[in-house]
Amino acid sequence: MVPFTRDPICMPRSGESPDERFARARPLAGTPGQDYVERRGIPLAIADAAGLRFDPDWAGRPAVLVALHDHAGAMVSVHGRYLSTLRGQDKMLTIGPGGGVVDIGDVGDGRPLILVEGVFDALSLAVCGCGGVATIGRWAPWLPEACADRLAWLGFDANKPGEREAAAYAQRLSRVRRLPPPPRCKDWNTALCKRGRAEVTRWLRAQLDSADTSSS
Repeated sequence: MVPFTRDPICMPRSGESPDERFARARPLAGTPGQDYVERRGIPLAIADAAGLRFDPDWAGRPAVLVALHDHAGAMVSVHGRYLSTLRGQDKMLTIGPGGGVVDIGDVGDGRPLILVEGVFDALSLAVCGCGGVATIGRWAPWLPEACADRLAWLGFDANKPGEREAAAYAQRLSRVRRLPPPPRCKDWNTALCKRGRAEVTRWLRAQLDSADTSSS
């Protein structure tokens, strides 16, 4: 069964809904959020295009935020990735009823549909010219229908949890193919920071082209 995480419906303490809280967040430019995404190899322009924002007090700590949308494009949840963590602290907090994903880049018909776990994995793919859909470790029940006529590339992390997630999605979706990050890289953002855009782009192109070759 696909892993599912139950998130708080609204913001702890304040009771704000996801859309109310997201509307209060700031654009990234000139904030610590800009510094954070750029340290992770993501240009501000790409982060802005993906809709990332900055909240200086996301349940007590500064975080970069991104919205999750359902199949109709409605915001259903907001995901916050903290800029720093101490031992015992959570790295992230998501609020909302669930049932959404983060769609970054062009994943329309005719383009590869790549499912990844984290928003920075999808952003890293965007840096390399590919669109990506970040599940944030959650399950959107409309995905099987949305993927029914397309090959879904499972770009989850190259570790045991990532393999379990890929296996779970493979059971639920009709046409899938595994797309691991480059060797000795746990995930796509690690690959971007360690290997650089050009090398990760070449790896992606080779893996995606292999499907065309095998089907011809």
